[in-house]
Amino acid sequence: MDLLVSTEWLADAMGASDLRIVDASYFLPELGRDAAAEFESAHLPGALHLNLTELVDSASPLPNMLPPTEKFASRMTALGIGDGSRIVFYDDSPHHTSARAWWMFRLFGVERVAILDGGLAKWRAEGRPLESGPATTRHRHFTVSRDDRSYRSKDQVADALAANSAEIVDARSLSRFTGDEHETRPGLASGHMPGARSLPYSRFFESDGTWKRGDALRALFAQAGVNLDRPMITTCGSGITAAVLSFGAALLGKADVALYDGSWTEWGSDPALPKATGAA
Repeated sequence: MDLLVSTEWLADAMGASDLRIVDASYFLPELGRDAAAEFESAHLPGALHLNLTELVDSASPLPNMLPPTEKFASRMTALGIGDGSRIVFYDDSPHHTSARAWWMFRLFGVERVAILDGGLAKWRAEGRPLESGPATTRHRHFTVSRDDRSYRSKDQVADALAANSAEIVDARSLSRFTGDEHETRPGLASGHMPGARSLPYSRFFESDGTWKRGDALRALFAQAGVNLDRPMITTCGSGITAAVLSFGAALLGKADVALYDGSWTEWGSDPALPKATGAA
């Protein structure tokens, strides 16, 4: 199973005993959309619903932080994702949140995970079947094994900046990166980490919502001034869309990529950390 699978591939693979199709849609509160309600209204046949809003560290003051290992394992067991499962994520979110699910599952030791190219919108546009109602789940044994090579903390990012040991790539819009658009969260500075590169996540997709591939994908990093031969740390507002950059790099075969989970929400709220405005 490739990292990115087509609607044709998934339609042919449906019904396989080890295949789990998972709706990983997540919406920022200001969009006013309810991911769970939209799932029950229409989802791919046999799909499960992954509640990314709940799958977080509830003890952290920061949004969307990785859940504790035990919490992740218990949620997967209840969801019906067990050892040996092949997982295909899809979403209907403008934030392309399947990438966040992909990154999280890989970090927690799930190797066979992919994203449906074009998501629910492409599946629906092609007239493929949909179901409604709640998901049918069955508890399965899930063994978790956390690997933090794809994760970075605030201190690790600060060290990387000080040593110039990695490319820091920011998935937010250019206006937020430059500081021309002010952050709305109280106490959060505007701008970016000094030395970071701006590469908005929206650029990774074609007009039909499918992922850019090959030379077109590689050109995005080059145009942003990102050296793909160096280790990379991806960041964004709160750790969601940074995963789009991580997945895009993975499509190019790049393995030395980590995601800063606290992202700008954590960095921008710490007055002791350096910040910059304007273009990189």
